[in-house]
Amino acid sequence: MSRSFITVTEELHDYVVAHGTPPGELEQDLAAETQRATGRAAGMQIEPEYAALLTMLTRLVHARHAVEVGTFTGMSSLAIGRGLAEGGRLVCFDISDEYTSIARRFWQRAGLADKIELRLGPAVEGLAALPEEPYLDLAFIDADKESYGAYWDALVPRMRPGGMLVVDNVLWSGHVLDEHPSDAATASLIEFNAKAAADPRVDVVMLPFSDGVTLARKR
Repeated sequence: MSRSFITVTEELHDYVVAHGTPPGELEQDLAAETQRATGRAAGMQIEPEYAALLTMLTRLVHARHAVEVGTFTGMSSLAIGRGLAEGGRLVCFDISDEYTSIARRFWQRAGLADKIELRLGPAVEGLAALPEEPYLDLAFIDADKESYGAYWDALVPRMRPGGMLVVDNVLWSGHVLDEHPSDAATASLIEFNAKAAADPRVDVVMLPFSDGVTLARKR
């Protein structure tokens, strides 16, 4: 079967963004402040179309209990927070008080401060302290790549049937194709991708979107 692929040029990317739900003023302000405050690190922030996808996924699973691992300045948490069902709550794990201080201000501006809880410290320890029963509707992983496997191990048992895990950066700018990875992050992502694909507890789809996104639905 023949296959054809589209190269996403800058112009085509702009077209994609223009034909989806546009970012609001708050998201535009957050993107601008992140660029000013963090410089090159601003590249860790998810794109406008990614934020729209997260909000849509949150609404599709009717999420009331959500977890985020890796918050940075808050774009993804804003997106998830906007999609939460009535009475929903998002717990965010991060290690940077500096970056998340920006997130906290924007949660307040968005009227989401009462729906989002930030827990500073190592996420592996924080996840271990969550209730052990399968209750989570949505989980988003976008943190240190070497710990993806540990985050997965902590979260999958806590997802309720039909719950959704969203994992970022799974293509790692194409470096997951390296036969001999030269850094720990790449090696860890290659190992994680194989682990997720082989996990019988979930149905998995990897999307060539942004820097690669894995969607996993708990069976």
